[in-house]
Amino acid sequence: MIIQQITDPKLAHFAYLLGCQQTGKAILIDPQRDIDRYQKHAAAASLTIVAVADTHIHADYLSGLRQFAELPGVMIYASGEGGDEWQYEWLAGSSCPYRLLKNGDNITVGSIRLDVRHTPGHTPEHLTYLVTDLVRNPDQPLGLISGDFVFAGDVGRPDLLERAARQQGTMESSAKALYESLKLFKHLSPELLLWPGHGAGSACGKSLGAVPISTVGYELAANPSIRASRDQDEFLDYIVSGQPEPPAYFARMKTENREGPALLKSLPEPKAITVGEIDLLIKTKGMALVDTRPWDQYRAGHLPGALFVPFDRSFTTTIGSYVLPSEKICLVIDPDSVKDAVVDCIRIGLDQVTSYLSPDSLSKYVASGGQVQRANGITMAELAGQLDRPDIFLLDVRREVELAETGEIEGAYNIAHLQLLLRYEELPRGKHIHLYCRGVDRSRQAYGFLERQGYTVTHVEGGIAAWQESRRLLVPHAMSRQQAQR
Repeated sequence: MIIQQITDPKLAHFAYLLGCQQTGKAILIDPQRDIDRYQKHAAAASLTIVAVADTHIHADYLSGLRQFAELPGVMIYASGEGGDEWQYEWLAGSSCPYRLLKNGDNITVGSIRLDVRHTPGHTPEHLTYLVTDLVRNPDQPLGLISGDFVFAGDVGRPDLLERAARQQGTMESSAKALYESLKLFKHLSPELLLWPGHGAGSACGKSLGAVPISTVGYELAANPSIRASRDQDEFLDYIVSGQPEPPAYFARMKTENREGPALLKSLPEPKAITVGEIDLLIKTKGMALVDTRPWDQYRAGHLPGALFVPFDRSFTTTIGSYVLPSEKICLVIDPDSVKDAVVDCIRIGLDQVTSYLSPDSLSKYVASGGQVQRANGITMAELAGQLDRPDIFLLDVRREVELAETGEIEGAYNIAHLQLLLRYEELPRGKHIHLYCRGVDRSRQAYGFLERQGYTVTHVEGGIAAWQESRRLLVPHAMSRQQAQR
Protein backbone atom coordinates (compact mmCIF):
# COMPACT_ATOMS: atom_id res chain seq x y z
CA MET A 1 0.00 0.00 0.00
CA ILE A 2 1.13 3.53 -0.82
CA ILE A 3 0.10 6.46 1.40
CA GLN A 4 1.05 10.01 0.44
CA GLN A 5 0.25 13.12 2.46
CA ILE A 6 -0.22 16.05 0.04
CA THR A 7 0.12 19.45 1.70
CA ASP A 8 -1.12 23.00 1.19
CA PRO A 9 1.19 24.99 3.52
CA LYS A 10 -0.86 28.21 3.42
CA LEU A 11 -3.99 26.50 4.76
CA ALA A 12 -2.02 23.85 6.69
CA HIS A 13 -4.20 21.31 4.88
CA PHE A 14 -3.47 17.63 4.29
CA ALA A 15 -5.03 15.42 1.60
CA TYR A 16 -4.26 11.71 1.44
CA LEU A 17 -3.58 9.52 -1.59
CA LEU A 18 -3.92 5.81 -0.78
CA GLY A 19 -2.85 3.43 -3.53
CA CYS A 20 -2.85 -0.30 -4.12
CA GLN A 21 0.38 -1.31 -5.84
CA GLN A 22 -1.07 -4.60 -7.09
CA THR A 23 -4.01 -3.10 -8.99
CA GLY A 24 -2.70 0.43 -9.56
CA LYS A 25 -5.94 1.86 -8.12
CA ALA A 26 -6.05 4.69 -5.62
CA ILE A 27 -8.51 6.59 -3.42
CA LEU A 28 -8.01 10.26 -2.51
CA ILE A 29 -9.27 11.74 0.78
CA ASP A 30 -10.11 15.44 1.28
CA PRO A 31 -8.81 16.96 -1.98
CA GLN A 32 -8.89 20.64 -2.76
CA ARG A 33 -10.35 22.07 -5.93
CA ASP A 34 -7.24 22.14 -8.15
CA ILE A 35 -7.24 18.39 -8.78
CA ASP A 36 -4.48 18.20 -11.38
CA ARG A 37 -1.76 18.08 -8.73
CA TYR A 38 -3.30 14.96 -7.18
CA GLN A 39 -3.43 13.31 -10.56
CA LYS A 40 0.27 14.13 -11.03
CA HIS A 41 1.10 12.56 -7.67
CA ALA A 42 -0.87 9.47 -8.61
CA ALA A 43 0.73 9.17 -12.04
CA ALA A 44 4.21 9.50 -10.52
CA ALA A 45 3.39 6.50 -8.33
CA SER A 46 1.87 4.54 -11.28
CA LEU A 47 -1.61 4.90 -9.76
CA THR A 48 -5.02 5.87 -11.13
CA ILE A 49 -7.48 7.68 -8.86
CA VAL A 50 -10.73 5.69 -9.04
CA ALA A 51 -12.40 6.99 -5.86
CA VAL A 52 -12.49 10.26 -3.92
CA ALA A 53 -13.94 10.91 -0.46
CA ASP A 54 -14.39 13.78 1.97
CA THR A 55 -14.36 13.51 5.73
CA HIS A 56 -16.85 16.39 6.09
CA ILE A 57 -18.19 19.59 4.56
CA HIS A 58 -15.15 21.84 4.81
CA ALA A 59 -15.09 25.45 5.99
CA ASP A 60 -11.59 26.55 5.01
CA TYR A 61 -11.35 25.57 1.33
CA LEU A 62 -13.44 24.35 -1.58
CA SER A 63 -13.55 20.58 -1.88
CA GLY A 64 -12.35 18.86 -5.04
CA LEU A 65 -15.13 16.27 -4.97
CA ARG A 66 -17.21 18.06 -7.57
CA GLN A 67 -14.26 18.47 -9.93
CA PHE A 68 -13.50 14.75 -9.70
CA ALA A 69 -17.19 13.95 -10.23
CA GLU A 70 -16.85 15.26 -13.79
CA LEU A 71 -14.21 12.65 -14.63
CA PRO A 72 -15.15 9.22 -15.98
CA GLY A 73 -14.46 6.23 -13.79
CA VAL A 74 -14.27 8.07 -10.47
CA MET A 75 -16.54 7.04 -7.58
CA ILE A 76 -17.50 9.81 -5.17
CA TYR A 77 -17.96 9.10 -1.47
CA ALA A 78 -19.49 11.62 0.93
CA SER A 79 -21.11 11.59 4.33
CA GLY A 80 -24.74 10.55 4.63
CA GLU A 81 -24.75 11.33 8.34
CA GLY A 82 -25.61 14.54 10.16
CA GLY A 83 -29.25 15.07 9.18
CA ASP A 84 -30.90 16.68 6.18
CA GLU A 85 -29.29 20.09 6.65
CA TRP A 86 -25.75 18.79 6.31
CA GLN A 87 -25.94 16.71 3.17
CA TYR A 88 -24.06 17.29 -0.08
CA GLU A 89 -26.95 18.86 -2.00
CA TRP A 90 -25.12 18.93 -5.33
CA LEU A 91 -24.73 15.16 -5.35
CA ALA A 92 -28.51 14.62 -5.40
CA GLY A 93 -28.71 16.15 -8.86
CA SER A 94 -25.47 14.71 -10.15
CA SER A 95 -25.14 12.00 -12.78
CA CYS A 96 -21.81 10.82 -11.36
CA PRO A 97 -21.52 7.52 -9.50
CA TYR A 98 -21.63 8.26 -5.79
CA ARG A 99 -22.40 6.72 -2.43
CA LEU A 100 -23.42 8.38 0.82
CA LEU A 101 -21.61 6.76 3.70
CA LYS A 102 -23.00 5.80 7.09
CA ASN A 103 -21.34 4.66 10.27
CA GLY A 104 -20.12 1.07 9.88
CA ASP A 105 -19.88 1.15 6.08
CA ASN A 106 -16.65 0.32 4.32
CA ILE A 107 -14.91 1.15 1.04
CA THR A 108 -12.57 -1.23 -0.77
CA VAL A 109 -10.11 -0.04 -3.41
CA GLY A 110 -7.77 -2.80 -4.55
CA SER A 111 -6.12 -4.15 -1.40
CA ILE A 112 -7.15 -1.16 0.73
CA ARG A 113 -10.22 -1.13 2.97
CA LEU A 114 -11.56 1.98 4.67
CA ASP A 115 -13.96 1.39 7.57
CA VAL A 116 -16.26 4.35 8.13
CA ARG A 117 -16.86 5.84 11.57
CA HIS A 118 -19.26 8.69 12.24
CA THR A 119 -17.43 11.16 14.52
CA PRO A 120 -19.62 14.26 14.90
CA GLY A 121 -18.61 17.33 16.88
CA HIS A 122 -16.54 19.49 14.58
CA THR A 123 -19.46 19.11 12.17
CA PRO A 124 -22.60 16.95 12.44
CA GLU A 125 -21.76 14.84 9.37
CA HIS A 126 -18.06 14.26 10.09
CA LEU A 127 -16.58 10.86 9.19
CA THR A 128 -13.22 9.26 9.90
CA TYR A 129 -11.71 6.31 8.06
CA LEU A 130 -9.87 3.34 9.54
CA VAL A 131 -7.30 2.18 6.97
CA THR A 132 -6.50 -1.53 6.56
CA ASP A 133 -3.96 -3.15 4.23
CA LEU A 134 -5.76 -6.34 3.18
CA VAL A 135 -2.53 -7.92 1.93
CA ARG A 136 -0.14 -7.33 4.83
CA ASN A 137 -2.54 -7.42 7.78
CA PRO A 138 -6.23 -7.83 6.98
CA ASP A 139 -7.20 -8.22 10.66
CA GLN A 140 -5.62 -5.05 12.05
CA PRO A 141 -6.08 -1.47 10.78
CA LEU A 142 -2.89 0.42 10.09
CA GLY A 143 -4.18 3.86 10.99
CA LEU A 144 -6.92 6.45 11.08
CA ILE A 145 -7.57 9.28 8.62
CA SER A 146 -9.11 11.62 11.15
CA GLY A 147 -10.02 14.70 9.11
CA ASP A 148 -10.90 17.52 11.50
CA PHE A 149 -11.87 15.15 14.35
CA VAL A 150 -8.48 14.68 16.03
CA PHE A 151 -5.33 16.57 15.15
CA ALA A 152 -1.80 16.27 16.44
CA GLY A 153 -2.12 18.19 19.70
CA ASP A 154 -5.76 19.24 19.40
CA VAL A 155 -9.26 18.27 18.27
CA GLY A 156 -11.56 19.93 15.76
CA ARG A 157 -13.27 23.02 17.10
CA PRO A 158 -17.02 22.56 17.72
CA ASP A 159 -17.95 26.24 17.47
CA LEU A 160 -17.78 26.85 13.72
CA LEU A 161 -21.43 26.11 12.98
CA GLU A 162 -22.41 28.86 15.38
CA ARG A 163 -19.59 31.33 14.90
CA ALA A 164 -18.97 30.92 11.16
CA ALA A 165 -22.11 29.36 9.66
CA ARG A 166 -24.41 31.38 11.97
CA GLN A 167 -26.25 28.30 13.25
CA GLN A 168 -27.22 29.78 16.59
CA GLY A 169 -27.30 27.53 19.65
CA THR A 170 -25.21 24.75 18.09
CA MET A 171 -21.92 25.30 19.92
CA GLU A 172 -22.80 23.42 23.11
CA SER A 173 -24.55 20.55 21.34
CA SER A 174 -21.59 20.19 18.97
CA ALA A 175 -19.17 20.15 21.90
CA LYS A 176 -21.23 17.44 23.58
CA ALA A 177 -21.24 15.41 20.35
CA LEU A 178 -17.45 15.80 20.14
CA TYR A 179 -17.14 14.58 23.74
CA GLU A 180 -19.09 11.43 22.84
CA SER A 181 -17.01 10.89 19.70
CA LEU A 182 -13.84 11.05 21.77
CA LYS A 183 -15.15 8.19 23.90
CA LEU A 184 -14.98 6.02 20.78
CA PHE A 185 -11.49 7.33 19.98
CA LYS A 186 -10.27 6.20 23.39
CA HIS A 187 -11.17 2.60 22.56
CA LEU A 188 -9.01 2.50 19.43
CA SER A 189 -5.75 0.60 19.46
CA PRO A 190 -2.97 2.98 20.60
CA GLU A 191 -0.64 1.61 17.89
CA LEU A 192 -2.78 3.07 15.12
CA LEU A 193 -1.17 5.80 13.06
CA LEU A 194 -3.13 9.05 12.94
CA TRP A 195 -3.25 11.11 9.76
CA PRO A 196 -4.96 14.46 10.54
CA GLY A 197 -6.65 16.84 8.13
CA HIS A 198 -4.63 19.87 9.21
CA GLY A 199 -1.41 20.92 10.89
CA ALA A 200 -0.15 23.97 12.75
CA GLY A 201 -1.51 27.22 11.33
CA SER A 202 -4.99 25.99 10.50
CA ALA A 203 -7.97 27.92 11.88
CA CYS A 204 -9.89 24.64 12.39
CA GLY A 205 -8.47 24.29 15.90
CA LYS A 206 -6.82 26.49 18.51
CA SER A 207 -3.48 24.78 19.17
CA LEU A 208 -2.65 22.30 16.42
CA GLY A 209 0.80 20.74 16.52
CA ALA A 210 3.34 20.94 13.73
CA VAL A 211 3.84 17.15 13.60
CA PRO A 212 2.20 15.94 10.34
CA ILE A 213 1.53 12.38 11.56
CA SER A 214 0.89 11.04 15.04
CA THR A 215 -0.48 7.90 16.71
CA VAL A 216 -3.67 7.28 18.65
CA GLY A 217 -1.63 6.34 21.72
CA TYR A 218 0.44 9.51 21.65
CA GLU A 219 -2.63 11.73 21.31
CA LEU A 220 -4.35 9.91 24.18
CA ALA A 221 -1.33 10.62 26.35
CA ALA A 222 -0.34 14.12 25.24
CA ASN A 223 -3.27 15.89 23.52
CA PRO A 224 -4.57 18.58 25.93
CA SER A 225 -8.07 18.55 24.46
CA ILE A 226 -8.36 14.79 24.85
CA ARG A 227 -6.98 14.95 28.38
CA ALA A 228 -9.68 17.52 29.19
CA SER A 229 -12.36 15.04 28.05
CA ARG A 230 -12.02 13.01 31.26
CA ASP A 231 -14.98 15.02 32.52
CA GLN A 232 -17.76 16.38 30.33
CA ASP A 233 -18.13 19.76 32.08
CA GLU A 234 -14.38 20.28 32.06
CA PHE A 235 -14.25 19.40 28.37
CA LEU A 236 -17.14 21.66 27.37
CA ASP A 237 -15.55 24.62 29.13
CA TYR A 238 -12.08 23.89 27.75
CA ILE A 239 -13.00 23.22 24.14
CA VAL A 240 -15.15 26.30 23.50
CA SER A 241 -12.85 28.74 25.32
CA GLY A 242 -9.90 30.26 23.57
CA GLN A 243 -11.06 29.47 20.04
CA PRO A 244 -9.96 32.18 17.59
CA GLU A 245 -12.51 34.12 15.61
CA PRO A 246 -13.04 32.25 12.33
CA PRO A 247 -11.94 33.95 9.10
CA ALA A 248 -14.77 35.79 7.38
CA TYR A 249 -14.85 33.49 4.34
CA PHE A 250 -15.52 30.28 6.33
CA ALA A 251 -19.31 30.64 6.16
CA ARG A 252 -19.13 30.96 2.38
CA MET A 253 -17.01 27.79 2.09
CA LYS A 254 -19.56 25.83 4.11
CA THR A 255 -22.40 26.94 1.86
CA GLU A 256 -20.54 26.41 -1.42
CA ASN A 257 -19.27 22.97 -0.46
CA ARG A 258 -22.78 21.89 0.51
CA GLU A 259 -24.46 23.35 -2.58
CA GLY A 260 -21.59 22.49 -4.91
CA PRO A 261 -18.58 24.64 -5.87
CA ALA A 262 -18.57 26.11 -9.36
CA LEU A 263 -16.73 23.87 -11.80
CA LEU A 264 -13.31 25.01 -12.95
CA LYS A 265 -12.74 24.58 -16.67
CA SER A 266 -9.22 25.99 -16.37
CA LEU A 267 -7.19 28.24 -14.13
CA PRO A 268 -7.62 32.00 -14.60
CA GLU A 269 -4.91 33.57 -16.73
CA PRO A 270 -4.59 37.15 -15.53
CA LYS A 271 -3.43 39.82 -17.96
CA ALA A 272 -0.35 41.94 -17.26
CA ILE A 273 -1.24 45.60 -16.66
CA THR A 274 0.99 48.15 -18.37
CA VAL A 275 1.97 51.50 -16.92
CA GLY A 276 -0.40 53.24 -19.30
CA GLU A 277 -3.36 51.17 -18.09
CA ILE A 278 -2.99 51.85 -14.37
CA ASP A 279 -5.14 55.00 -14.25
CA LEU A 280 -8.02 53.09 -15.85
CA LEU A 281 -7.44 50.18 -13.49
CA ILE A 282 -7.85 52.44 -10.46
CA LYS A 283 -11.22 53.67 -11.76
CA THR A 284 -12.57 50.19 -12.55
CA LYS A 285 -15.64 49.42 -10.41
CA GLY A 286 -15.78 46.10 -8.63
CA MET A 287 -12.01 45.70 -8.80
CA ALA A 288 -10.07 44.58 -5.73
CA LEU A 289 -6.46 45.76 -5.91
CA VAL A 290 -4.36 43.36 -3.83
CA ASP A 291 -0.84 44.57 -3.10
CA THR A 292 1.48 41.74 -2.04
CA ARG A 293 4.69 43.79 -1.77
CA PRO A 294 6.52 44.24 1.56
CA TRP A 295 5.04 46.78 3.96
CA ASP A 296 7.81 49.33 3.49
CA GLN A 297 7.01 49.51 -0.22
CA TYR A 298 3.25 49.56 0.36
CA ARG A 299 3.60 52.27 3.00
CA ALA A 300 5.78 54.41 0.73
CA GLY A 301 3.24 54.38 -2.08
CA HIS A 302 0.32 52.15 -3.06
CA LEU A 303 -2.55 52.52 -5.49
CA PRO A 304 -5.66 54.15 -3.98
CA GLY A 305 -7.82 51.56 -2.25
CA ALA A 306 -5.26 48.78 -2.55
CA LEU A 307 -5.37 46.06 0.08
CA PHE A 308 -2.15 45.01 1.81
CA VAL A 309 -1.98 41.20 1.58
CA PRO A 310 1.58 39.84 1.76
CA PHE A 311 2.27 36.79 -0.36
CA ASP A 312 3.22 34.58 2.57
CA ARG A 313 1.59 31.77 4.57
CA SER A 314 -1.28 34.05 5.54
CA PHE A 315 -2.13 35.03 1.94
CA THR A 316 -5.04 32.66 1.31
CA THR A 317 -6.77 33.30 4.61
CA THR A 318 -6.31 37.06 4.40
CA ILE A 319 -7.44 37.58 0.82
CA GLY A 320 -10.39 35.25 1.45
CA SER A 321 -11.42 37.39 4.41
CA TYR A 322 -11.09 40.75 2.60
CA VAL A 323 -12.27 40.08 -0.96
CA LEU A 324 -15.67 38.89 -2.20
CA PRO A 325 -16.02 36.27 -4.97
CA SER A 326 -18.09 38.75 -7.00
CA GLU A 327 -15.11 41.11 -7.25
CA LYS A 328 -12.47 41.09 -9.94
CA ILE A 329 -8.94 40.92 -8.59
CA CYS A 330 -5.77 42.61 -9.74
CA LEU A 331 -2.64 41.42 -7.95
CA VAL A 332 0.34 43.68 -7.42
CA ILE A 333 2.87 40.87 -7.43
CA ASP A 334 6.10 39.56 -8.88
CA PRO A 335 5.25 37.91 -12.23
CA ASP A 336 6.96 34.67 -11.13
CA SER A 337 4.43 34.32 -8.30
CA VAL A 338 1.26 34.98 -10.30
CA LYS A 339 0.34 31.35 -10.98
CA ASP A 340 0.84 30.30 -7.36
CA ALA A 341 -1.31 33.19 -6.18
CA VAL A 342 -4.05 32.28 -8.68
CA VAL A 343 -4.10 28.72 -7.34
CA ASP A 344 -4.35 30.01 -3.77
CA CYS A 345 -7.30 32.16 -4.79
CA ILE A 346 -9.30 29.50 -6.62
CA ARG A 347 -8.93 27.13 -3.66
CA ILE A 348 -11.26 29.45 -1.77
CA GLY A 349 -13.53 30.39 -4.66
CA LEU A 350 -11.92 33.67 -5.74
CA ASP A 351 -12.00 32.85 -9.43
CA GLN A 352 -11.92 36.33 -10.96
CA VAL A 353 -8.18 37.04 -10.86
CA THR A 354 -8.27 39.01 -14.08
CA SER A 355 -4.99 40.97 -14.04
CA TYR A 356 -1.69 41.59 -12.32
CA LEU A 357 0.68 44.52 -12.02
CA SER A 358 4.39 43.95 -11.53
CA PRO A 359 6.21 45.98 -8.84
CA ASP A 360 8.52 47.31 -11.58
CA SER A 361 5.59 48.68 -13.55
CA LEU A 362 4.16 50.25 -10.41
CA SER A 363 7.53 51.90 -9.68
CA LYS A 364 7.61 53.37 -13.18
CA TYR A 365 4.07 54.66 -12.69
CA VAL A 366 5.08 56.34 -9.43
CA ALA A 367 8.20 57.84 -11.06
CA SER A 368 6.02 59.32 -13.81
CA GLY A 369 3.88 61.13 -11.24
CA GLY A 370 1.16 58.53 -10.94
CA GLN A 371 -1.53 58.63 -8.28
CA VAL A 372 -0.52 56.75 -5.12
CA GLN A 373 -1.21 56.94 -1.38
CA ARG A 374 1.13 56.71 1.58
CA ALA A 375 0.20 54.80 4.71
CA ASN A 376 -0.23 56.92 7.82
CA GLY A 377 1.65 55.69 10.88
CA ILE A 378 2.61 56.63 14.42
CA THR A 379 4.34 54.83 17.28
CA MET A 380 2.71 53.55 20.45
CA ALA A 381 4.53 56.31 22.36
CA GLU A 382 2.92 58.89 20.10
CA LEU A 383 -0.49 57.26 20.54
CA ALA A 384 -0.15 57.53 24.32
CA GLY A 385 0.02 61.31 23.97
CA GLN A 386 -3.14 61.47 21.83
CA LEU A 387 -5.62 59.41 23.82
CA ASP A 388 -7.56 62.46 25.02
CA ARG A 389 -8.33 63.59 21.47
CA PRO A 390 -12.11 63.35 20.86
CA ASP A 391 -11.69 62.63 17.15
CA ILE A 392 -9.69 59.40 17.69
CA PHE A 393 -11.21 55.92 17.73
CA LEU A 394 -8.97 53.09 18.96
CA LEU A 395 -9.34 49.76 17.16
CA ASP A 396 -7.61 46.64 18.49
CA VAL A 397 -7.60 43.91 15.80
CA ARG A 398 -6.26 41.11 17.99
CA ARG A 399 -8.29 37.99 18.77
CA GLU A 400 -10.59 38.35 21.74
CA VAL A 401 -8.77 35.61 23.62
CA GLU A 402 -5.58 37.70 23.41
CA LEU A 403 -7.36 40.63 25.00
CA ALA A 404 -8.59 38.36 27.78
CA GLU A 405 -5.04 37.17 28.43
CA THR A 406 -3.21 40.53 28.39
CA GLY A 407 -5.84 43.21 28.85
CA GLU A 408 -6.52 46.14 26.56
CA ILE A 409 -6.06 49.88 26.25
CA GLU A 410 -8.95 51.52 28.02
CA GLY A 411 -11.66 52.62 25.63
CA ALA A 412 -10.46 50.54 22.67
CA TYR A 413 -12.88 48.69 20.41
CA ASN A 414 -12.13 45.13 19.29
CA ILE A 415 -12.72 43.42 15.95
CA ALA A 416 -10.38 40.58 14.97
CA HIS A 417 -8.67 41.44 11.71
CA LEU A 418 -10.13 38.46 9.82
CA GLN A 419 -13.67 39.48 10.87
CA LEU A 420 -13.52 43.03 9.54
CA LEU A 421 -15.37 42.25 6.32
CA LEU A 422 -18.38 41.18 8.40
CA ARG A 423 -18.20 43.94 11.01
CA TYR A 424 -16.49 47.06 9.67
CA GLU A 425 -19.75 49.01 9.55
CA GLU A 426 -19.69 49.01 13.36
CA LEU A 427 -16.90 51.59 13.13
CA PRO A 428 -17.72 55.33 13.19
CA ARG A 429 -17.26 57.22 9.95
CA GLY A 430 -16.63 60.57 11.61
CA LYS A 431 -13.60 59.46 13.62
CA HIS A 432 -9.92 58.99 12.85
CA ILE A 433 -9.26 55.27 13.43
CA HIS A 434 -5.97 54.34 15.08
CA LEU A 435 -5.48 50.60 14.81
CA TYR A 436 -3.01 48.08 16.18
CA CYS A 437 -2.52 44.41 17.01
CA ARG A 438 0.05 42.63 19.17
CA GLY A 439 2.91 43.48 16.83
CA VAL A 440 2.39 44.77 13.30
CA ASP A 441 1.38 42.03 10.83
CA ARG A 442 -2.37 41.85 11.36
CA SER A 443 -2.89 45.57 11.88
CA ARG A 444 -1.05 46.33 8.64
CA GLN A 445 -3.43 44.05 6.77
CA ALA A 446 -6.41 45.64 8.54
CA TYR A 447 -5.11 49.09 7.59
CA GLY A 448 -5.41 48.37 3.87
CA PHE A 449 -8.88 46.93 4.26
CA LEU A 450 -10.28 49.87 6.23
CA GLU A 451 -8.65 52.41 3.95
CA ARG A 452 -10.35 50.67 1.02
CA GLN A 453 -13.69 51.06 2.83
CA GLY A 454 -13.15 54.82 2.98
CA TYR A 455 -12.09 55.21 6.61
CA THR A 456 -9.39 57.62 7.77
CA VAL A 457 -6.84 55.28 9.29
CA THR A 458 -3.53 55.48 11.10
CA HIS A 459 -1.41 52.41 11.76
CA VAL A 460 0.16 52.23 15.22
CA GLU A 461 3.59 50.64 14.91
CA GLY A 462 4.78 48.27 17.61
CA GLY A 463 1.35 47.25 18.82
CA ILE A 464 0.43 46.09 22.30
CA ALA A 465 3.87 44.53 22.69
CA ALA A 466 5.42 48.01 22.55
CA TRP A 467 2.76 49.36 24.89
CA GLN A 468 3.61 46.66 27.44
CA GLU A 469 7.34 47.22 27.08
CA SER A 470 6.75 50.84 28.05
CA ARG A 471 4.88 49.62 31.17
CA ARG A 472 1.75 51.53 30.24
CA LEU A 473 -1.59 50.58 31.76
CA LEU A 474 -3.81 47.88 30.31
CA VAL A 475 -7.27 47.27 31.76
CA PRO A 476 -8.93 43.83 32.00
CA HIS A 477 -10.95 42.86 28.95
CA ALA A 478 -14.67 42.17 29.38
CA MET A 479 -14.16 38.44 28.68
CA SER A 480 -11.61 38.07 31.48
CA ARG A 481 -13.79 40.07 33.86
CA GLN A 482 -16.74 37.78 33.16
CA GLN A 483 -14.59 34.69 33.69
CA ALA A 484 -13.31 36.07 37.03
CA GLN A 485 -16.89 36.61 38.19
CA ARG A 486 -17.96 33.03 37.47
